[in-house]
This record gives sequence, C-alpha cells and structure tokens, in this order.
Amino acid sequence: MGIRLLRAVHAKQILRRVLSTAVADVPKGHIAVYVGETERKRFVVPVSYLKHPSFQSLLSQSEEEFGFDHPMGGLTIPCREEIFLSLTRNISSL
Repeated sequence: MGIRLLRAVHAKQILRRVLSTAVADVPKGHIAVYVGETERKRFVVPVSYLKHPSFQSLLSQSEEEFGFDHPMGGLTIPCREEIFLSLTRNISSL
C-alpha cells in the first residue's frame, strides 16, 4: 500500500511539472511526452495512461534518469520509440 501511495505522489509531481510547461496544442485531458533514447519524439497521450502500471514503470525510469527537472521542460521517457508505441497500443486496447 505504501508503494502505491509513493507512486501516486511521484505521478502527481511529474504531472504538475509537465502541466506547468504544457503547450497550447495539447488537448484537454492529454499530456505531451518526449520519447527516445537519443533523439526525442513528441507524443500526446491521455492523462489516464499515468495510472497504468506499465506506464508508471516508464515514469520511474524517467525519474531515475532525469529527476523532475529536465532541460526539455516536459516529461521525457528514456525508451525506444517502438517500445513506447507497443505499450500505448496495449493500454488503449484495455
């Protein structure tokens, strides 16, 4: 139970950081993320994805690599684009 609470706190911190730097072309209820190991590609995903355990795992990796203060100013996920696309397809099919 404590781990879930800790993850929720971390997700809220990430969300606050990203929302503070959000741009106008992101629809309500969505969030922009930058994905890639070297070159970053921008994706817009529903905020509801933040609750999914697999997505939270990516957020944890992001926190370990970048912390909460990243120079791009947005949420950056350090994984291959193919992995991210596969994950989002799986989440959207639920």
